[in-house]
Amino acid sequence: MSAHQTHTDDHAHEAHESMSKSKIWKVFFILLFITVIEFIIALWAIPGHHMSQHVGNYVYIALTLLKAFYIVAYFMHLKYEKLGLQLSLTVSFIFIIYFIVLMLIEGGYLHLHMPKV
Repeated sequence: MSAHQTHTDDHAHEAHESMSKSKIWKVFFILLFITVIEFIIALWAIPGHHMSQHVGNYVYIALTLLKAFYIVAYFMHLKYEKLGLQLSLTVSFIFIIYFIVLMLIEGGYLHLHMPKV
């Protein structure tokens, strides 16, 4: 068995050990809690005017990104990868957030400055 194969087996064993049933259930309940909060915002807070649509959209996006982090980190095992891969994906993720913010800003600008027909 080569040194690379041993390293790969050790890495797979480490990831397997770190994702115990209790850890999976913990992450599941965190994701469930975030989803419940998103439903409360979408079905109660915004329609009941407890939160403005504008603020609700940003909170909803932030919660969705938090859920994406948990899914990628734990269920796709990114948390257990090497630092270089983590950084490259994190930088890409930051650019995605940046582009989402730009689209929200530009979309609002277009809506505010379109001539009314």
